[in-house]
Amino acid sequence: MSQGSQKLKILYLMRILLDETDEKHCLGVQELITELERYGITSERKSIYSDLETLSSYGLDIQKVKDKHTKYYVGSRDFELAELKLLVDAIQSARFLTTKKSNELIEKLKKLASRHEGLSLQRQVFVANRPKSINEQIYYSVDTLHEAIAQKKKVRFQYFDYTMEKEKSFRKDGNFYYISPYSLLWDDENYYLIAYYEKYNNFVHYRVDRMNLVEIVDEPRGALCEGQSFDVAEYAKKTFSMFGGEDERVELTFHKELVNQVLDRFGAGISLRAIDSDHFAVSCQVKISSTFFSWIAQYGEKVKIQSPQEVKEQFIGFLQNILNQY
Repeated sequence: MSQGSQKLKILYLMRILLDETDEKHCLGVQELITELERYGITSERKSIYSDLETLSSYGLDIQKVKDKHTKYYVGSRDFELAELKLLVDAIQSARFLTTKKSNELIEKLKKLASRHEGLSLQRQVFVANRPKSINEQIYYSVDTLHEAIAQKKKVRFQYFDYTMEKEKSFRKDGNFYYISPYSLLWDDENYYLIAYYEKYNNFVHYRVDRMNLVEIVDEPRGALCEGQSFDVAEYAKKTFSMFGGEDERVELTFHKELVNQVLDRFGAGISLRAIDSDHFAVSCQVKISSTFFSWIAQYGEKVKIQSPQEVKEQFIGFLQNILNQY
């Protein structure tokens, strides 16, 4: 064997162990020699034992199984199989990722497991029929926005809607938006950029999958006005699925069956006031919008807007507009 092949041998051996072995799939020394021959490398049993010792000293978790012949496998890895499955599930359900990008990421995750365990990941891969973004740029847009936020720089981008033909229709005739990014938020399976709009001294948000040509501008982002502060969690809690509206404090009453839903929406810090044995009330600051009304409507008679009267009337109008469709 040439000197070059000898240097590569231990690397190929490590790759074989990582790719081909796990707790249920072990290889003996002779099998390792056979696998190395696939790479054009010949080796002796003695050298394999030595290489296994070296790899173990390096930190590879090589485990032995005593049978008729001693066999070896890689034990602990950077990610356990259960952890990889969680990551695969997250990628599958992330609507902001395209089907193509989802599959690319899952293929990379499979390489962190043995070939056999990778097949078990493949069995739960099914993304083609789930609602996914069709904007291939989002993966890189998110990275650029994170970098801009870290550098406290402005960004520019085009913003678009989709037509009935699923073509991009750019707002502002395709002219760039120049804004000051403050945070990225993943809400309701979509990525949003929360930015400061200096013209109105207020925060606005944009769907990242509807951004095009996102670029960092070599200019410091706008500073907040004196007395202004920004709390991304508070912003998300008030905004309800990122559809804007006027801030309003509302009084709501719920049936006790909805405690979990209320805590999920408003957080564990919300105060729950018992009204009777079956109902409780909350007072919360929300943005009054169709999204807020839709959230209320889904619970039917188990929730009621108590005040203010103006919001109650808006909700009645919201429901009446729906009824008028039928």
